[in-house]
Amino acid sequence: MKIHRASLSLAIAFALGGCAVGPNYQRPQVAVPAHYKELPGWTQATPAAAIPKGDWWTAFGDPLLDELEPQVAVSNQTVAQSYANYQAALAEIKVARSALFPTIGLSGSVARQRGGGASSRLGVGGQSVASAGSVEGDVSWVPDLWGGVRRSVEENKANAQASEATLANVTLSEQITLASTVIQLRITDANVDLLRKTVDAYREYLRVVADQDAAGTVPPSDVISARVQLKNAQASLIALGVARARYAHAIAVLVGKNPEALDIPHSTALPSLPTVPVGVPSTLLQRRPDIAIAERQMAAQNAAIGVAVAAYYPSLSLSATDGFSQSPLAGLLNVANYVWSLGADVGATLFEGGARHGRVAAARAEYDAAVANYRGTVLSAFANVEDDLSGLRILARQAAVLDDAVRDATRATEIARNEYAAGTVDFTTVATAQATQLNDEQTALNVHQQRLLDTVSLIGNLGGGWSAEDLTLASGARATGH
Repeated sequence: MKIHRASLSLAIAFALGGCAVGPNYQRPQVAVPAHYKELPGWTQATPAAAIPKGDWWTAFGDPLLDELEPQVAVSNQTVAQSYANYQAALAEIKVARSALFPTIGLSGSVARQRGGGASSRLGVGGQSVASAGSVEGDVSWVPDLWGGVRRSVEENKANAQASEATLANVTLSEQITLASTVIQLRITDANVDLLRKTVDAYREYLRVVADQDAAGTVPPSDVISARVQLKNAQASLIALGVARARYAHAIAVLVGKNPEALDIPHSTALPSLPTVPVGVPSTLLQRRPDIAIAERQMAAQNAAIGVAVAAYYPSLSLSATDGFSQSPLAGLLNVANYVWSLGADVGATLFEGGARHGRVAAARAEYDAAVANYRGTVLSAFANVEDDLSGLRILARQAAVLDDAVRDATRATEIARNEYAAGTVDFTTVATAQATQLNDEQTALNVHQQRLLDTVSLIGNLGGGWSAEDLTLASGARATGH
């Protein structure tokens, strides 16, 4: 026993000191600009001051967002699916790590046999009956001499971190979608208010034109034109109900509810338009979960190379057995029946037609693909932020011009109505002025909606307050709360 225990201890020490074949992971360099093109030479001094980290939606000042956004992480079914995938990835780490340890088993057997001959223990017909049995414990272990198992654990840890970042990315994406849908619902409500006001104005003006027609001061066609204009506005108002219902249903699904279970009352208030601190481009490498996904996938593929390379080296398998084997003449636990064995097997594949070389080449190619995906994800992230910044800059200028246009159109409508009442212009002038005012007001609302959506998009493209430091598997695998 002392001999085989000493041998086992020596093998453990040798295995623990063994090397890990394959390349050690180093994050590839990517070209990172010093600043965004849309913000030349300028960096915000306090990039985290103007918007809350984590609860970023509170910056819009909308109570519906404040109520529903936290529910996404709890009840959204896409998030729930990603969370389950993350838990499965954590379990895979345990499976991979188990290969580092010995396998211990226990077995036992009992047998009865009958034979002829004289005996003091006679059975039926003068035959003797004897019992035999065994109780044995066995240990088997394949030491990780070349680090193949450790590389496998490393690969699974990186995959689990990628899965955790995927969970964060899905959660952020669903929260961004919810915020965008709520904004579209609010803008729809604002359009409803605008069209209701317009319908009321057209209805009153139709009354005025009808009175003038009764007095014989305007042609009957003016009444028809005024009525058509009113009906068109009423039809547009009714049509908004379809869009609003769909937005409300989408919001319910995003928070894990049946569409009929969520009632969202009409609101006359629009979300505020916050100023989002941008910071410098290099922060995206830490703040975007999709970049973290690509980086962790890259690390996993790097470890997979080591797993494939380890197949080139011979394997050592150790086994030991301890126990008792009972003979018919002695008790089971009698020292005379004590048995043990210790064995070691060394195996190596001498020829397999290039399979190992192919697996290593495939692993290296998959790593190169992961590197390209990582760099492409980073470039796309920079482009996303630049798109948002340029959109916000251009839309701000457009909004300022539209504000002037709405004021002028409103004044033009008042003048046209007064001139029509005085008989100096025909009804076409009034109808054109009223249509221009409505169009400008709706366009201004649409631009405001796009500015809000671009702001939400910018927050998402900046990571929404998330950081790669939030990954919880740097030193080991442990589940996070959900």
